[in-house]
Amino acid sequence: MEITDWYLKSFDEWLRVGPINGLITIVGLFAAVLVLGGLFALLRAGPKAAVISVVWGLREALLDVARLSPRRAWAVGLLTIKESIRRKVVIVFAVFILLLLFGAWYLDPASVDPAKLYLDTVLTATCYLVLLMVLFLSTLSLPADIRSRTLHTVVTKPVRKSEIVLGRIAGFTIVGTVLLCLMGAVSYVFVLRGLMHHHQIEPADLELAEKTWSEPWEAATPRPPLRLRTTRVHGHRHFIYIEPVAKPAAEGKVRSEYPAEGSISTEMEAGHWHSFEYRFQRGPDGRARLTCTVGREEGVFQARAPVFGTLRFKDRAGKDADRGISVGEEWTYRSYIHGGTAAAAIWTFEGITEDNYPEERYPQGLPVEMTISVFRSHKGDIEKGVLGSLSVGNPRTGETVLVSMFPAKEFAVDTQFIPRKLRDKQGRMRDLFTDLADQGRLEIWLRCEDPNQYFGVAQADLYIRAHDAPFWLNFAKGYLGIWLQMLVIAAFGVMFSTFLSGPIAMLATAATLVGGMYAEEIGRVARHELYGGGPVEAFIRMVRQQNVTSEMEPGLRTTLAQMTDTALEFFLRIVAAMLPDLGKYHFADYVAHGLNVSGDMLAKCSLSVLGFLVPLFVLGYLFLKNRELP
Repeated sequence: MEITDWYLKSFDEWLRVGPINGLITIVGLFAAVLVLGGLFALLRAGPKAAVISVVWGLREALLDVARLSPRRAWAVGLLTIKESIRRKVVIVFAVFILLLLFGAWYLDPASVDPAKLYLDTVLTATCYLVLLMVLFLSTLSLPADIRSRTLHTVVTKPVRKSEIVLGRIAGFTIVGTVLLCLMGAVSYVFVLRGLMHHHQIEPADLELAEKTWSEPWEAATPRPPLRLRTTRVHGHRHFIYIEPVAKPAAEGKVRSEYPAEGSISTEMEAGHWHSFEYRFQRGPDGRARLTCTVGREEGVFQARAPVFGTLRFKDRAGKDADRGISVGEEWTYRSYIHGGTAAAAIWTFEGITEDNYPEERYPQGLPVEMTISVFRSHKGDIEKGVLGSLSVGNPRTGETVLVSMFPAKEFAVDTQFIPRKLRDKQGRMRDLFTDLADQGRLEIWLRCEDPNQYFGVAQADLYIRAHDAPFWLNFAKGYLGIWLQMLVIAAFGVMFSTFLSGPIAMLATAATLVGGMYAEEIGRVARHELYGGGPVEAFIRMVRQQNVTSEMEPGLRTTLAQMTDTALEFFLRIVAAMLPDLGKYHFADYVAHGLNVSGDMLAKCSLSVLGFLVPLFVLGYLFLKNRELP
């Protein structure tokens, strides 16, 4: 999963740049509309009449919008809701229920990460269904009313055209909101019940545990942990280890015994664990009896609230570097550090103080989670894994202390705890907050210890897990992201339908929808951030089957291709700026991967959507006002 700067930046940081760029786009869009309107008026009536027409039109538009009546807009919205119900919008909900019923056959709870599979499927299916519904309703409703002359009865009443546009957008939004609430409630129950399961202890293990617990044991010999297995459910089983405890015995010896009762947790499997309570009792015959209970699944649904740091690198020689090594992958999200050298990835965190991370809340230490990509230059020991090390450092003094050595977990989240007390190379005890953190700033160093192997990391691949948010709230935020996308598409659909026929408006809105889903990729092509060059150069490479990372041979063809790409990239930058980046409002990946959708992210998305709604509403009004109704 790729986490972009959109997620990493706080709302305050984004506020310095985002609204300014949006305002420039809006001003440019309105300027283009005024210029085009002035040109049409110039061709029809001459220069003087064109100026008067543009000025008078702006004045009338401002007065019309300022005198907008919420009561009349709500009346239009209520009419839109009734029309949507007559158009059998309930069919969408029926299709959603059918998808869940048939999807339960194909969604495998025995997969590696069943929670991700269920959540991603449910949220994505809901998103597509709702967006398609709003696309059809918003683009076909107004042209149909104009064609059937139903709109004439509304226009002849004291209803302003700005109120018609606003009422249409509000009506479609209300219909989609009610539908989303129903889908959200049903899908939440579907996900919970789909992953709900219960384990029991294998009968053979129960019998063996009772026999092992009651048999005598030499006092001087430590007992091994008592292992129990659960039954296999949803394609997995859990292991439980009851550790013996040392108790004093006769003649100053120590005897290890299994506790007669306790409450522990199973080993983690398939991304979750279960609580386990047990009790050994001796029956009348002197034989031990084990009564135990395996609890509900825990850790399946998470909403981790991460604290991210800023990432920098050290090269093989230990010198500062902007990025790590490229291993030839086309996906440039991660950079790689060379194993067995001084290369390192260093994250700098702020606010690492004892007040923010008290010992009573973090008894095991500072929780750090990592997602490491491993690139092997040779096979090595596949079972053992590539060895890495984690250290903490003082950013002012440069002092570093080793925390742990660990085998990298590929394709999984690895949790490490940084204890408060650490021993340095000289054997001195160092306190994490007072000795290593400098006024709340702390560095975490990651190294690959196996020679000629590589660790790939990005800024979001290592973070401090500060706390967990409620999962139900994060699930609701996922549906809020779908609601924001629906709102934008409804506004585009109404705007296009004010001056285009139904089918053409539907195609234009569908193009906006598809373009919005790939707006980030379009922006990367426009900014020349991808391997393979611009569109023309990439096409030439594809036809000639040429590697995207190698340079094209110099010549006239290459020069012409790059010159054409420069012009196309300028056009693509304009397109990317005008398209809504729907991928930023789609929170399904964050919910499915157990990452909390922060308030900063919601604020950025909401403000961005508002930046689209205002100009789309004004444009829709202007187009409808200047349209000659038949």
